[in-house]
Amino acid sequence: MSNRLGVAIVGSGFIAEFHVRAFRGVRDADVVAVGGRNQETVQRVCDLARELRVGDPVGYADVRELVRDPAVDAVWITTPNHVRLETVRAITEEVRSGRARLRGIAIEKPLGRTVAEAAEVVRLVEEAGLLHGYLENQVFAPGVTRAHELVWARGASAAGSPYLARCAEEHSGPHRAWFWQGDKQGGGVLNDMMCHSMEAGRFLLTPPGVDMAQWLTPISVDATIASLKWSRPAYADDLVQRYGPEVDYRRSPSEDYARATVVYRNGDGDEVIVEGTTSWSYVGAGLRLTFELLGPEYAMSVNSLDTEAKVFLSREIAGKPGEDLVEKQNAEGGLMPVLPDEPGAYGYTEENRHMVTRFLDGVPPAESLHDGLLVTRLLMGAYRSAQEGRRVDLTGAEDLDHFTPDVAQGTWRPRG
Repeated sequence: MSNRLGVAIVGSGFIAEFHVRAFRGVRDADVVAVGGRNQETVQRVCDLARELRVGDPVGYADVRELVRDPAVDAVWITTPNHVRLETVRAITEEVRSGRARLRGIAIEKPLGRTVAEAAEVVRLVEEAGLLHGYLENQVFAPGVTRAHELVWARGASAAGSPYLARCAEEHSGPHRAWFWQGDKQGGGVLNDMMCHSMEAGRFLLTPPGVDMAQWLTPISVDATIASLKWSRPAYADDLVQRYGPEVDYRRSPSEDYARATVVYRNGDGDEVIVEGTTSWSYVGAGLRLTFELLGPEYAMSVNSLDTEAKVFLSREIAGKPGEDLVEKQNAEGGLMPVLPDEPGAYGYTEENRHMVTRFLDGVPPAESLHDGLLVTRLLMGAYRSAQEGRRVDLTGAEDLDHFTPDVAQGTWRPRG
């Protein structure tokens, strides 16, 4: 077996660039191919990989041709949600036919727009005999993993397991039009970002090195969604001006705020809770990630905007809009936090290192597509709770396999 992994990135948008930057911290892999339908963005990602010396990738428009490239050992799928299933189907057909030889496949969050879609992804990948990983970066973020490790080693070992995890992700809105469209994305901010918070909460409440699915049993979920900002006429008009008439929040909005509370039974038999909050209506320095874990005699907290570096720019300086200080940056003046290594801080570097190592060793990653499927089930339970105004049972009494949120169908309307 080769001691290096040839990685192909399928999808050439914002998240693909994050992964390329993260590969600067991965020693045993090269980015050998980039696939996408937009030749300009594919070329940009290829050029970035060469500039950062993480590979000399070939650009492909056809994903089937990409996976037949003998240099490709594994595929990272970062495509938009509405084409993810067809992408997985094309790749696995090539593998099953013998035209492509892959060791593994890693897929960005969320795994699917519905439980049925996510389950089909898992089925296709496993029938192709591939190792698989779920690309949930926040459970690999160094601040989160180190604090988690210390809390369990020092706090939980003495006082008992933690009982409450709070996770939040907030920014001022996505980069691309399809994120804003419920049918293409699968919903709004709940589907887009609560997937992070739900999985980070599961991770925090589980002892290090223990299978989350074995330690935590989901009991129920209660959720609320709302369109707080982007359905207001001025902001709805702004979306149309930016993205065109297909993003019309006067006619077909998606939620820009979501709250969910998931109750679990842990391995000690205790009731424990994950609280998640996400929004596209947060206007601050930029993307803000917060994590808390509370136990009987201890607590931990992480805030991505409590950075080691800050820059102050007075009102005399007029800067061009950009994201050179922090992702989803909302200002170019005042006292601004600086994240020197965003891919590292957000967990992309450790995530990619983990996936590469596991694929090279022939070992299933700790974060697998089964975790992604469970997260999709939690999200669909949250959507049903928000739609019907009730707590949803997660023990098997509810049929979530055939549920599609109103937001994804374009029929949801904010209350009030």
